[in-house]
Formats: sequence, structure tokens, C-alpha cells
Amino acid sequence: MAKVTLTVNGRKMSGDCEDRTLLVHFIREKLGLTGTHVGCDTSQCGACVVHLDGKSVKSCSILAVQASGSTLTTIEGLAGQGDMHPVQAAFKTHHGLQCGFCTPGMVMAAVDMINRHGGALDEETVRSELDGNICRCTGYHNIVKAILAANAEMSASRQAAE
Repeated sequence: MAKVTLTVNGRKMSGDCEDRTLLVHFIREKLGLTGTHVGCDTSQCGACVVHLDGKSVKSCSILAVQASGSTLTTIEGLAGQGDMHPVQAAFKTHHGLQCGFCTPGMVMAAVDMINRHGGALDEETVRSELDGNICRCTGYHNIVKAILAANAEMSASRQAAE
């Protein structure tokens, strides 16, 4: 058994797990944060995307012990004080979800994408970067629309702050 300590959504958290425990299972089973979904366990679907030390990762492809000492943001920690993050709000406004299973991973991937590309994000880039996230319901059109809308809002907010 290994002890894993992480800063999760701004709080220091620890738990014991077997050395072979995937980060996604540690998040869900040991930390009780069930917004991160287990879809395929093979790094194909993207339902388990989280931010590890500020970067988007598929938590089914990392062992919990590898992440120990890191800062982790899950879908539960994305928005502050009950408000939705702009990407979450855009998914709602632009109907970027149906069953909702892929939504946490899509949102986390979108936030990372927007943070990396900023105002230079376009439809082709969004579609290319969503390649590792599978949605079986929406056909992606509204997801792309939501990400571009959130990008525009977040870019305008950044410019206004400068």
C-alpha cells in the first residue's frame, strides 16, 4: 500500500492505495469525487480528464502514486462558490451535452484548450483537440459551439482585465 497526498481542488487530501491504482479510481473511490468518470480504462474516451499540475490529463492513464505531491483539479473544483465556470455555462447555453457522461471530461479538456490557445482558438483546432474525447450522443457540433463561445467570453474578460 502506498500513501498518496495531493492538493485537490485547493485542499490537501491523502489516502492509501495499492501501487497499481489508477488516478481515476483513487479520485472516485478514495476521495469520493465522482464527477470524474470512468469510461474505457484504456485512455480512448476522455471521460476521466482532470488537470494535473495545470495540464489536462486522462486520469485512467496515470497511477495515483505517480501523481502524489501534485496539484489536481477535478470538475468539482473548476467553478468557485456555486457559480458555473464559463465553459460549464457555455455547455448549458449551447446544449453541448445530452446524457452528460462525457461532459466533465469535455469541459476539463476545453478549459485546458482555451488556456493554451486563448483568443487564437478556432473551430478546426477545437475539433482536432477533441479527438481524444468521445461523445456518443451529440455529434460534437454543439460542444464545439460551446467551447468557441466560452473562449470568446473568457478572452473578452482577459482583455478587459488588462
